[in-house]
Amino acid sequence: MKINCDENTLYDVAELFKNFSDSTRIRILYLLIDKERSVSEIAELLNMNQSAISHQLRLLKNSKLVRNRREGKTIYYSLADDHVLNIISQGIEHVNE
Repeated sequence: MKINCDENTLYDVAELFKNFSDSTRIRILYLLIDKERSVSEIAELLNMNQSAISHQLRLLKNSKLVRNRREGKTIYYSLADDHVLNIISQGIEHVNE
């Protein structure tokens, strides 16, 4: 199968996959597969401080891998779309083969 794209697109794909090269970001994305979660909930589940989680979420949001919504003072994060779920799922399948 041949996919046509230009150099800029290939660069953008490489930048996208950089986000998947960090185990903390992968763990965050994995937690968001089943439901949206707050920063504090993610921090608690990963046994990390909220500042570190917020930093990683900012990177994921800038890469359009997660989205957020505000409810009062709490911000909830979720996967941006089904493409992100598919990438994670395929990665897990590939590693488990």
